[in-house]
Amino acid sequence: MKILFDQWTPDRPGVASNLSEAKNIIPTNVGYLPLEEAEDISAAASQNLYVSIPIKFAGTQYLFAAGESKIFKFNPTNIALDDVSRVTAYTVTDFWDHAQFGGVLIMSNGKNKLQGYTLGTSTNFADLNAAAPAAKYVTVVRDFVVAAGTTADPNKVFWSDVNDETNWTPGTGSQSDSQFIPDGGDIMGITGGEFGIVLLERSIYRMTYIGAPLYFQFDNITRSLGCMSRGSIVQSGGFTYFLSDDGFYVCDGQTVKPIGNDRIDKWFFDNVAPTVIQNISAAIDPVNKVVIWGFQNTFAETYLLIYNWAANKWSYAQTTADYVSTLATQPVTVEGLDIYSASLDALPASLDSRLWAGGQIVLGGVRDAKIVTFSGTPLTAVLTTGDIEQPVNTMLRLARPLIANGSATVSVASRFRLDGDLNYSTAVAASSENRIPLRSVGRYHRISLTPTGNWTNATGVEVEIVPAGGR
Repeated sequence: MKILFDQWTPDRPGVASNLSEAKNIIPTNVGYLPLEEAEDISAAASQNLYVSIPIKFAGTQYLFAAGESKIFKFNPTNIALDDVSRVTAYTVTDFWDHAQFGGVLIMSNGKNKLQGYTLGTSTNFADLNAAAPAAKYVTVVRDFVVAAGTTADPNKVFWSDVNDETNWTPGTGSQSDSQFIPDGGDIMGITGGEFGIVLLERSIYRMTYIGAPLYFQFDNITRSLGCMSRGSIVQSGGFTYFLSDDGFYVCDGQTVKPIGNDRIDKWFFDNVAPTVIQNISAAIDPVNKVVIWGFQNTFAETYLLIYNWAANKWSYAQTTADYVSTLATQPVTVEGLDIYSASLDALPASLDSRLWAGGQIVLGGVRDAKIVTFSGTPLTAVLTTGDIEQPVNTMLRLARPLIANGSATVSVASRFRLDGDLNYSTAVAASSENRIPLRSVGRYHRISLTPTGNWTNATGVEVEIVPAGGR
């Protein structure tokens, strides 16, 4: 019998087939891929970090990061994180958002005026303009910088003049203005593009440019749900992903669709620490076509919840990183590798990794005061089937892992009733013929598999099951 590793659906009973465990792996259309450990790629900043930010302009790649009261710029010559904060100190914050408008990186923290840094020219950030709002959230919609979430107006959206990120004064000759959204509670985040998506606590609006005299039209997409966590919002192309009160959703600007219902939503709420749910982080890994949410679980560990939008599959992982983000690498020469380590074995990634090629998109994040990428040794993966049900009592006597470029260790748990205990046998490694002898009797069997070797894809497992007492 061949069992393919399909959906991970911890919210469903084991007899509904699919996987009951899919840990430390990345879902793909066929099987699952390894996920690597987080490795430092920068020196330590002067304070712990919340976010890392890749920016490219005029052919040059830049990398920034931010902590509770400072903004840093990655220095590729010595991997230091140089303080490029504005001269006047920032108010302490627990959140930063950002947007790129042409050659300007704009940062927001909800405490200070929007901050601007002209790439290739600036040495420090500075207030965009005296009239710019002290907003939490910032994005770009068409040719406008859009901001939202001020302390005085938590449900008001502001936008700059067209093609001018410094003009925030409404009036004759300016298209800068603002819009109060009367229903839906506080704004939790905004995403941009050809149109904007405004996510409030209990509703979602689409923001569309219509020209003078109103400039933008706000249309309600839904009043039945909203966003419960500012950090959960992430955008890929025209799709905005976010966490609502009852699970994960995606919005395309017209409709809102659940993506975790009856699969992982209950598992997430059972595991997330509710007191820090606002501190979720989110990132896009376009190479693997996945959205990744980082969150602290009830044991103060960092979990990653991973969704492949092309395959419509989930997995999860445990990491030492504090927050996740999308990164773009900076070019490093062979001589420059000495900055990281005098030993090739101690490098944060192999020499053929995308990490060393400039401008390559990789999954990254921050850990304490350093920027990290997920480019180290593959994490120990675990895939566990649901209940393999037979009409009579049977013995599971052999397993053959289907692991590309590797093999696996396997343990099995068998029981005669679904309310029986799940006690897994000692894990057994595959022989040179890729055979694992087992002897486990029951009506319901679960197989737990850990890939080994330099494996590249875990596809499934073949098993031999015979009637109990048969040979």
